Amino acid sequence: MARRHVAAALIVAPLVAYVGACAVLYATQRKHIYKPAGRANAGVPTMPLPAHDGDVLVSVRAHEGPRAIVYFGGNSEDVSNSVPLIAEAFPDTAIYALHYRGYGGSAGSPTEADLVADGVALFDTVRRRHPDVVVIGRSLGTGVAIQVCARREPRHLVLVTPYDSIADVAAGRFPAFPARWIVQDRYESWRIAPHIRVPTLVIAAEFDLTIPWRHTQRLLEHFRPGIARFVLLPGEGHNFGLTPEFLEALRTAA
Repeated sequence: MARRHVAAALIVAPLVAYVGACAVLYATQRKHIYKPAGRANAGVPTMPLPAHDGDVLVSVRAHEGPRAIVYFGGNSEDVSNSVPLIAEAFPDTAIYALHYRGYGGSAGSPTEADLVADGVALFDTVRRRHPDVVVIGRSLGTGVAIQVCARREPRHLVLVTPYDSIADVAAGRFPAFPARWIVQDRYESWRIAPHIRVPTLVIAAEFDLTIPWRHTQRLLEHFRPGIARFVLLPGEGHNFGLTPEFLEALRTAA
């Protein structure tokens, strides 16, 4: 009898520990997806964007004229620092960069549904001021950008280091856990890609360890023929800067 109890304990204890680990991963998953930067760079102007639970902030590089870029950044990016860099590359273009909920002084907590809703609201606001809009998403922001562009039509969509889905990326990063079942904010860009009708530039980095570019390749397979154009930046990792090769690719869209 004692041996049976010992054997049962040897089976049950690891199972309980595994289930507990899954529960912790489930409860903390948004901390892995969203890593808010601090308050926005005070040197870059912001404008409020009304939302259902308080204003979110948008860093702005104002410029009169028809052209604008709407920018959605990465999971730990302070987009206020990205605005001057983008403006330097595109001096004749207005730039609007969304601070996700909980980022850079924006109200609320980030979720996929809310970030997409905020992205659509920002696009509509910008479109009323500038008829020629290009949407750029980077890393996490590609999942927001592609959903915005499925609901609205910019002149061009640019996806920088995109993924097929956050759930699939998580499954590769946490192979011991049922990540595809646990992830709530799934950002299933592969489901959205067939609905994109505007020209799309997809940029991947050769040595991207955060989003291995096999995830980008899988996403590319779901666009309609002739919609997406692919550029691979050789020798680059996930957090590459405004290299000449990157800017050259961007300028073909923006």
